[in-house]
Amino acid sequence: MSDDNTAVPSARRQIFSDRDLWILIALAAAKLVFHLATNGQYGFHRDELQTISDSHHLDWGFVAYPPLTPFFAHVEWLLFGNSLIGFRSFAALAQSIVFVVTGLIARRLGGGRAAILLAAFAVALSPVSLSASSLLMYVTFDFLCFVLLAYFVVRRIESGDARWWITIGAIVGVGMMTKYTMAFFALGLVAGVFLTPLRADLRGKWPWLGLALAVLIFLPNLLWLARHDFITLTFLEFIHARDVRIGRTGGFWIDQIKIAANFATVPFWLAGLWFLFFAEAGRRWRILGWMAVVPFVIFVFAKGRGYYAAPLYPMLIAAGSVQWQHWLDRRSLRMRRVGWAASAALLLCGLVVLRACLPLAAVNSPHWALINELNGDFREEFGWPELTREVARIWNSLAPAERAEGGIWASNYGEAGALELYGPEYGLPPVISAVNSFWLRGPPPVTPKILIVVGSRQQDMGKYCTSFAVAGHAGNDAHVANEETERHPDIYICRDPRKSLDAVWPKLLEFG
Repeated sequence: MSDDNTAVPSARRQIFSDRDLWILIALAAAKLVFHLATNGQYGFHRDELQTISDSHHLDWGFVAYPPLTPFFAHVEWLLFGNSLIGFRSFAALAQSIVFVVTGLIARRLGGGRAAILLAAFAVALSPVSLSASSLLMYVTFDFLCFVLLAYFVVRRIESGDARWWITIGAIVGVGMMTKYTMAFFALGLVAGVFLTPLRADLRGKWPWLGLALAVLIFLPNLLWLARHDFITLTFLEFIHARDVRIGRTGGFWIDQIKIAANFATVPFWLAGLWFLFFAEAGRRWRILGWMAVVPFVIFVFAKGRGYYAAPLYPMLIAAGSVQWQHWLDRRSLRMRRVGWAASAALLLCGLVVLRACLPLAAVNSPHWALINELNGDFREEFGWPELTREVARIWNSLAPAERAEGGIWASNYGEAGALELYGPEYGLPPVISAVNSFWLRGPPPVTPKILIVVGSRQQDMGKYCTSFAVAGHAGNDAHVANEETERHPDIYICRDPRKSLDAVWPKLLEFG
């Protein structure tokens, strides 16, 4: 006689007995612990300082990005304060989830355990995924959102249940609240629907309800953009033109091997394209191929940066791992063993990127110079507390009457974010800046008669100040050369600004 109170539903029983899933979770947990143990090596990156500032002024949008990443930063700040490892914990967790979901995609495409682990580890070695595990930035969650989108599309096909379009719509909406490149990924999804048998779903209600949910989730940010004259589009246009002008988009193709995906994984994502477009076993999943090709083509013609395409590779690598398994399954046992051993060896070669992508090297180590040259992000994690300390020294050198009428101006978001974060410890006044969302917060009520100016060039000072003088210099205790020490190292005292900030504020807006 059965006891209904103690019976375990079959679905739950299957989850708890799913060894492959638990292996993925255990490995992802180990990956998370590894990143938590290594993410505190240097300091906050300049981009993280901007995110921290925005997280203290939550809104439905920001000049540089949608609101989700600053919201996560706000939660982390409440939980961990200014702990560097704590602040980056959500980033590390997001990429550990990518590890699991990529493996699950491979399994649902027909892969066995070897294919599942191959796909998960290959994606974990992506330079973008590695960097996104060690810095809190919108790329981290954008990467995760598209991997989840691919997984939910696979679930829709596998289950035959059109209600999965609700989940698909939800992740598209969340992705749009993370990074606007989700719009290009969504175009790939739409193209895939029209070019595959999934177009039959359009005769039902579920895709349209999913679309409505996506719009509903994105609506608060859309309204924010409308209220602010779509300032983010102006920002993105400026940044894109700058990137094209200085050559950051010129290496798009080679960046697919160097940055977007690990060079060691090239055979697998090429095999994934073959599987999705030419293999009979992949015909059922062909929409994933269109979800990769369409955004990629858009990025090529729009002259996007190489890393924009990084989220496309996990599903291709998962498909390629399955294709590799199908090929090996038709070979002898010895050949299968050799094939999987060769795959593992190839991934081991890909481990070489860890030193360049993760904050592992000590600044005084023999490898630092090469790593610093390969990855310019690391050098932008140095000097922010020292910069604030130097500004505080200059501020305290002013007479009390001067400090009563004084202020601090920062010319870029890294400096502004650092002074906002560390300044209260030294009793500094609120920083003034006209870059990105700092500009939206407006000028101070009264223009200071004396300004300590950080991040400006000498030739620009005379435009705004009646008199000025160098009062100090930016630097860092590690003696690492970076933007602060090389491009604008001087800190000025500016006396008697030529115009009130309120009068010139609309013209001061800068993007960076």
